[in-house]
Amino acid sequence: MESAFSEKQFSARAFLMPSRRCAMPRKPKRPCRMTGCPNLTDRKSCYCEEHEKTMQRHYDHFTRGYDQHERYDSAWRRIRDRHLSAHPLCECCKERGRYVLATLVHHIRPLADGGTHDESNLMSLCVSCHERIHRRRTPK
Repeated sequence: MESAFSEKQFSARAFLMPSRRCAMPRKPKRPCRMTGCPNLTDRKSCYCEEHEKTMQRHYDHFTRGYDQHERYDSAWRRIRDRHLSAHPLCECCKERGRYVLATLVHHIRPLADGGTHDESNLMSLCVSCHERIHRRRTPK
């Protein structure tokens, strides 16, 4: 006598993994952190699209002391790319006899202290050397 269910219909695999795929539920949206804003957001910044740019400008002005987009524009990107192609190795590592590809261009005299984008004020660095220089400069 044959069973009411065929082997194909009642396999463990079919039982455990239904053919209809169920998407995982998304994380619920949270209210925008801007006071009085009724919009909901699922962004990491916790601000809606309307207020995210405003808060980024606020952060740049009060925390950094400058607007990053004004200081590092397309002209700076061209200068940076030209400098990296002319000096592809990290200058700090090269002094120590190591040959590491540079990924950043560092201002020897910071722009905030009157430095310029002039070639004599720039040096090519890898990420670790750049972080080490900035840790040394940052007042505690």
